[in-house]
Amino acid sequence: MRNPNSRFIIAVDQGTTSTRVALFDLQGDLIAFHQECFSQIRPQPSWHEQDPEELYNSVTNSLDKCLNKFLEQGFRKDQITCLGVTNQRETTIAWDSTSGRPLYNATVWGDTRTKDMVTAAKKRHTHDDVVHKTGLPISTYSSALKLCWMLENVPAVKEAYQEGRLVFGTLDSWLIYKLNGGSERDLVVTDSTNASRTGFMDLSTRQYDRELLEFYTTPQYDLSRVRMPSIHPSADPVAYGSVRGGSLDGIPITGCVGDQSAALIGHRGFSVGSAKATYGTGCFCVYNTGSKIFDRQHGLLSTIAYDFGSEMAYALEGSIATAGSGVSFLVDNMGLAPNAAGISALADSVSDSGGVVFVTAFSGLFAPYWIDDARGTVFGITMKTQRGHIARAVLEAVCYQTKAAFDAALAYDDGLMLKTLNVDGGMSQSNNCMQLQADILGVDIVRPKMCEITALGACFTAGLGARIWNDTKEVDQIDLANNPEILRARRSDISGHEAFITWQKAVKMSRGWLSCC
Repeated sequence: MRNPNSRFIIAVDQGTTSTRVALFDLQGDLIAFHQECFSQIRPQPSWHEQDPEELYNSVTNSLDKCLNKFLEQGFRKDQITCLGVTNQRETTIAWDSTSGRPLYNATVWGDTRTKDMVTAAKKRHTHDDVVHKTGLPISTYSSALKLCWMLENVPAVKEAYQEGRLVFGTLDSWLIYKLNGGSERDLVVTDSTNASRTGFMDLSTRQYDRELLEFYTTPQYDLSRVRMPSIHPSADPVAYGSVRGGSLDGIPITGCVGDQSAALIGHRGFSVGSAKATYGTGCFCVYNTGSKIFDRQHGLLSTIAYDFGSEMAYALEGSIATAGSGVSFLVDNMGLAPNAAGISALADSVSDSGGVVFVTAFSGLFAPYWIDDARGTVFGITMKTQRGHIARAVLEAVCYQTKAAFDAALAYDDGLMLKTLNVDGGMSQSNNCMQLQADILGVDIVRPKMCEITALGACFTAGLGARIWNDTKEVDQIDLANNPEILRARRSDISGHEAFITWQKAVKMSRGWLSCC
C-alpha cells in the first residue's frame, strides 16, 4: 500500500545524446524513469550542433511520461516536492530576449570549429592570467569562444547583439528559462558549476570577471553588453523559479548542477580524495580537492566540485572527449557489432589487443594532453589482427587516458591519493571494460547497481535546495537500498605497465596529424 505522506523528487538529466528524467524517493530509490533521444546535427566535419527547441521538447515529453509512470503506481502529483536539473556542460545557446527564441543551434561541448580562434587566443599576452582565473585551458571545449564564433558568423546573433536583445547561456540556463515560461517570466540564471565552464567566471569569486570578459572582447563586440545568466549556488530554494505550465505546473526548481558535478554528488563524493569517472559519450574524471584550487600545470582542469552555498568544494577534472562515442564509432561506422554489448563481447573474445594501439582522438585529445591537432590513429595492425583486437584496443584507450588523467591529478600534491574509483555511465556496465580499468589503475572500482547516478546527484542537490536535507552529512547518512558492486584490482604485471608506455608513445605520434594533412 502506498504511503500517502511519502515525498519524492524529480530530476532532469539532459545529456549529450538523450534526455533522462528520473523520479526518486527520499532514500534515493528510483521510482519512475523515462529516456528520450534527440537529433545530432553535424553540418561539417568537427561541427556538432543540436536544436534547442528539440532539446526542450525532449525534456517536457520525458517529464510528462515519467510523471505518468509515477501516477500509474498509485502515487499523487502533490507528493513531488521539487525538481532538479543537471545538464551537459559547455554546450552553448544564444537566444533573443524579446521573443525567447533561439538564434542558432546549440553548439555542443565537443564541437571544434573554434580551433583557429583558440590558436589566436593563446598568443595574447594575458593568456596565462585567464587560465589561472578560470582553471580552464584556452580550448575549443569551453563556452567563451563558441559565443565569439556565433557573434562573428551568425547574422541573427549579430543583429540581436547590436539591438541589445542577445542572451547567452549554457543548457541549464536555456532549460530553466523555458521551464519558467520563457520570455514571460524572463528568468535567466545558472549555477556556479556550469558558469565555471564558460571561461567567463573567476573560480575564487564564483562570479563573472571583468578581465575575463575583456580577454574575449573584440573591437566589434563588447561581451559586457551580452546578457549573461546570474550565478547562484547549485542548491537554492528560490533562484531557479518553478515550472510554469504543463503537467508539473507549480513544482519548484530547487537544484541546478552541471552533469559531472551531479555524478560526484550522486556518488556522495563529499570528502577530499573522493573520485569518480563517468563513462558516457566522453569520460569525465573528477577528484575532490576540498578548499584547494590547483594551478593547471599537469594538464587537468580546476573546477567546482559542488556549491551548496554554505558548503562547497573544488575539484581537479580530466575531460576525455571519447569514451562511449568510440564504441558507437565501432558499431555505426565500422559495423564491427550490432550494439555496444556486442563490442564488449568482441573485446572479451581475445586475451589482449594483439599489439593494436588505438588513440581515439577523433576531435583532438583533451586531458591531460590538450592536443588540438591530434586525430584518431591506429598502430600495430598485422595480418593477424582480428575484430576483437580492435574492440579491445578502443576500450583500452579509454582506460589508459583515464589512468593518465588520475596520474596527473596525483602529481599536483604529494598528499593526494586515489584509493578507489566510483564509476557510472553506459560503459561502466561492461565488466570487461571496468576490470581493465581496475587493473590499469591498480585500484578497486566501485560501481552502483542503480545506473542513474547523475540524476540522483540532481535529486540530492534539489533536496538540499528545498531544505529536505540540511547539509551533505545528512545526505551521506541516507541508507541507500542497493549496495554497490566492487571490482577488485588484480595485480598488474610489467607487461601492463609497458602497454601503458606504448600507448603514451602512440599519443605522441598522433600529435600534429591534422596540421600535416
